[in-house]
Amino acid sequence: MIEIYVIATSTNPMAPSHCFQQAITIHASVALVEHCVTDLASMEQWLNPWLRCRPLENRWSTQVGARSQFSLRLPGWQPRLASTVVERSPNTIVWKFDGFFSGQDRWQWWARGEDTELINRFEFTIPNALVEFGFNHLASGWTRADMTAQLQRLKKLAETQT
Repeated sequence: MIEIYVIATSTNPMAPSHCFQQAITIHASVALVEHCVTDLASMEQWLNPWLRCRPLENRWSTQVGARSQFSLRLPGWQPRLASTVVERSPNTIVWKFDGFFSGQDRWQWWARGEDTELINRFEFTIPNALVEFGFNHLASGWTRADMTAQLQRLKKLAETQT
């Protein structure tokens, strides 16, 4: 089951203006879930098929300071987010990003019996007023639905590898 929490838009200029958080229980080990979240080949299986992630250095890494680029492959437009791993521990990875969104994407997981609980928190601002308007009126619901679909694909990937 996926739980989605949409945290209201903030009026605090120092806080992210958007925050989506979701949680899921995966019937797989913590180590396997970590692999699925952080391994590039695995990510390509559960990320939105329109989203591509590529390392900006010579090789993929999820260590603090590692840089990558996420791009959304839309017809006629491919917005990009440069991201940097800013926090990494055995049960957490946080990507900070800048581009058409500015913010961070936090993934945390831990054992709950034989299962793994996973939380994804996506918090961001949209610096461009026109992009902000389009997001609020067209893409906000799609983003929430896409995040849910990604977690379902991640869950399926991990559970079929056990």
